[in-house]
Amino acid sequence: MKLSPKDHTSGTTLVEIMVAALLLASFFASLFEANALCLRFIAASKQSVGAIEAVQARAEVFRNLAFTDLTTTSYVRSLLATAANTSDFAKSTTEVVKIAAYPTANGVTQMTRAMDGTVNLDSTATSLGSTLVKVDISQSWTGVLGGRQRTEQTSLIVSNGTKK
Repeated sequence: MKLSPKDHTSGTTLVEIMVAALLLASFFASLFEANALCLRFIAASKQSVGAIEAVQARAEVFRNLAFTDLTTTSYVRSLLATAANTSDFAKSTTEVVKIAAYPTANGVTQMTRAMDGTVNLDSTATSLGSTLVKVDISQSWTGVLGGRQRTEQTSLIVSNGTKK
């Protein structure tokens, strides 16, 4: 008995359905992974902006200090006891402040504010002079994207003069 072409019914086989399901699953998996990567990029950007804001806020505090307060280690150490900003990000950073006479340093006064808020005096300058000091401020943290150590820093030179 011969079958005519009219007797054949067309349909999808199990293999075709499995291939289609596999393609659909891989499409959605890659879509969700791309979304997760974008969210990690956003979180990393927030961390960077938070660090920039914290460093700039600390720099403004130091710019507004009287020169004698800036060159007094105990005064600066008490300032560092409070975080530069109150964001959750500031709780996961390590802040380092270095103060040295400018242009020729007689040692460096360095203080480190740890993640838990403790302030350590790492070194003390022999003399900070009486006219100019250089202040280096840095924030370090472990980045969300890649888990690498990140740092944001700035430097400023402060003069012993009268405020206007």
